[in-house]
Amino acid sequence: MGSKIRPDSLAGFRGGTLFAERLGRVGGLVRSLARAKEQPVDAISEIEDVRQSRQGNSDAYRRLVERHQDHVAGIMWRFSRDLRVHEELVQDVFVEAYMSLAGYRRKAPFAHWIARIATRVGYRYWKKKARRREQEVFTLEQWDRLPDEPDETMDASQAATLVHSLLARLRPRDRLVLTLRYLEGCDVAETAHRTGWTKSMVKVQTLRARKRLENLMAQTSEETEQ
Repeated sequence: MGSKIRPDSLAGFRGGTLFAERLGRVGGLVRSLARAKEQPVDAISEIEDVRQSRQGNSDAYRRLVERHQDHVAGIMWRFSRDLRVHEELVQDVFVEAYMSLAGYRRKAPFAHWIARIATRVGYRYWKKKARRREQEVFTLEQWDRLPDEPDETMDASQAATLVHSLLARLRPRDRLVLTLRYLEGCDVAETAHRTGWTKSMVKVQTLRARKRLENLMAQTSEETEQ
């Protein structure tokens, strides 16, 4: 016997509005906590550290790592909540960033550049998991724990974990666009930059991903009622 499903939960999913608001609310709360930990960046010092890192100065790259490790760790927490895997992903990002330093053109802040690398590393990890057909368990009862109203209290860590489990049931491509748009709070342009897709593709992929999630929830409801 499964849990009883509230009819309004599925109605909200089919309408799409409640779905977007809930995901956006979770992402906004988590991002607000992350911003509180951010440290100001000296652009001149950063450029100099990049230049010296390209020349093989390990101390300069260590400073870049220390400056951006919290930012990267926050991004990779979206891709895995297994502490061991998370640590490996963060390391992979900085290794790939070091190997790619020659391609950094300073058209955008270093933080934006390394965020794109982090997204690529995380997406690659998701696709690897998908090939192994690993899937997390999620029920509509868990979804119902997320609040419908903005003024309801919500624990950021718990809510983010629930949403992570929900999105993990989607294909990597769908999961990526919903994570960036609703949890990272990226607009269409930033999502396009992070993924390497066109803006039109981001818009289409977002709509398709939302539809697939609605279908997944409807399927979960049917399985629960059986």
